[in-house]
Amino acid sequence: MVISMNLWLHFSSGYISLAPSLNFLPVALFELQMAPLRYISLVYSRPKAAYELQWHRGPVYLTEISLDVDADRDGQVERNNPNKGSWMWGPNGHGAILLVNCDSEHTCRKSLDSEHAEVTRVSDLKDMSPMVLRTSGPAKLPEGYKLTMHISQGDAECVRVFSVENPLVGGEDLSKEVPCLWGNAEMNFYVEGLRFPDKDFEGLISINLSMLEPSSQGFPETPIFTDRVVFRVAPWIMTPNTLDPVEVFVCSTTDNDPFLKRMRRLVKNSGCKLKICPEDMNRGDRWMQDEIEFGYIDSPHQRFPVVLDSPRDGDLQDFPYDVLLGQDFGYVTRTAYGKEVSSLDSFGNLEVSPPVTVNGKNYPLGRIIIGVAFPTATKGRNMTKVVQDFLWAQKVQEPIALFSDWLLVGHVDEFMTFVPAPDKKGFRLLLASPDASYKLFRGLQNGGHGQAKMFDGLGAEEITVDEILSDEKLKAENNYVQSCIDWNRDVLKRELGLDDDDIIDLPILFHVMENRAVAYYPDMVNMIVLGKNLGIPKPFGPKVDGRCALEAEMTSLMEGLGLSCTYIDDFASYHKLLGEVHCGSNVRREPFSFKWWNLEM
Repeated sequence: MVISMNLWLHFSSGYISLAPSLNFLPVALFELQMAPLRYISLVYSRPKAAYELQWHRGPVYLTEISLDVDADRDGQVERNNPNKGSWMWGPNGHGAILLVNCDSEHTCRKSLDSEHAEVTRVSDLKDMSPMVLRTSGPAKLPEGYKLTMHISQGDAECVRVFSVENPLVGGEDLSKEVPCLWGNAEMNFYVEGLRFPDKDFEGLISINLSMLEPSSQGFPETPIFTDRVVFRVAPWIMTPNTLDPVEVFVCSTTDNDPFLKRMRRLVKNSGCKLKICPEDMNRGDRWMQDEIEFGYIDSPHQRFPVVLDSPRDGDLQDFPYDVLLGQDFGYVTRTAYGKEVSSLDSFGNLEVSPPVTVNGKNYPLGRIIIGVAFPTATKGRNMTKVVQDFLWAQKVQEPIALFSDWLLVGHVDEFMTFVPAPDKKGFRLLLASPDASYKLFRGLQNGGHGQAKMFDGLGAEEITVDEILSDEKLKAENNYVQSCIDWNRDVLKRELGLDDDDIIDLPILFHVMENRAVAYYPDMVNMIVLGKNLGIPKPFGPKVDGRCALEAEMTSLMEGLGLSCTYIDDFASYHKLLGEVHCGSNVRREPFSFKWWNLEM
């Protein structure tokens, strides 16, 4: 074949460069007839490798130099992949993948592995991406030639490269000479990510290997060949309710024993583990959902869960770092420096949908859902910008912003959730609906049950169906609430590609406190989803023939999807404190089988 080469003619006084098009012949047949020449260095550069031909008034030698990574994403570092110097999304894409080394190999005196400029344990190497320098050719190059690995100043704070246990480049070291193992040799390197993608970091990192040629005395070496590989840092990925549960986390407090008893039974029936945070750790802060969000990071060679710690920093603030962070369990957080943190920064205000297709565009990992102020509001509460920037930068679960500032607590989990469904769609969106509640209560009244009591057995809380329906102030408040939910319903239908048949309205009333809404009775949409088992706040609705009418309606709606309902009494220990079952629990789930790098972007 015909190839273009650089022909370097070296004289005692310097060199000149030519670039002829030559017929490539077997090395043994390639002869050069040039008299005054000291030696010839013929460098053939291509993305796949570097070939250097040397002639010392004798044979011509071929040297191959290649910096290799897992560019085809099969878990193996292949030789000379032509696409290793670029990155492309999709099942036919290419480019290596890098994990942020955000777990901790140590159980005592914990710190993130990425904070160490050295490998403290061999087990840490499996969290890093392998990279191999391969050479093939003569045992030695002319004196003065050397190889140097180097990165840009911008990438230095995002990546670190180790040679076995010794740091090579990253941090303050932008370049370092690599020992030349000539002949047929390999040198293994290990690459760790230091930062997740964010507003100021797209996630792409380049690592370069250059051959330097000695210059005249007093001048620096000059590069005659550079090989480059590109990594993309793996994003943090959330897991929706439709994925199987692995572990459930709740807090133990002085007043929630009945809640814990029902949760233990539900979790056991669901076949997953229950982890209880004791009171000496939670210090009375029972809102496990608000403090953390579970996700994971994934690559062809390694995958592990990563907890995102919210900026709310209540009395549970030490739990994610002190308890969850560990070997193959990562930690990440975002801090709102100089900004006031609001209730909307708690992670009851952070959800993710199941996989959807919207107008022909696939979201196989679902879409993140957050709550913010209404678009036209000038003084509303919003999720902190640093958290929103982080979520958007992950790219693979494009966020949707809903209007949640109308709620006193302000969380999206107060009016919506997802449950699995046994059909092609695979899920249903559940929405709180005052309209559905009034319809149910009017039906009870028309059936002669107007004197049936809400909150029966809770003493002073009791109120009849007739009294609820005659309360004009309550009705006006719920008309407002319904309009807020309807606005969000339209957004969710548009952004998730849903029809009305994909949505189930749950009978839930609200009332207004401090100009914002809270649930009037335990908010059944604020549930925990464990496979086909639902842990639902016990609503204490009016009883008909000895059965709670709200529970009966909820059970009927969910049984049609093959789901089992367990009603958990959280009235005193959570509802009266403006939260429910979902607010007081958290679930770590199995990761998606779909690989994020196969997304069509």
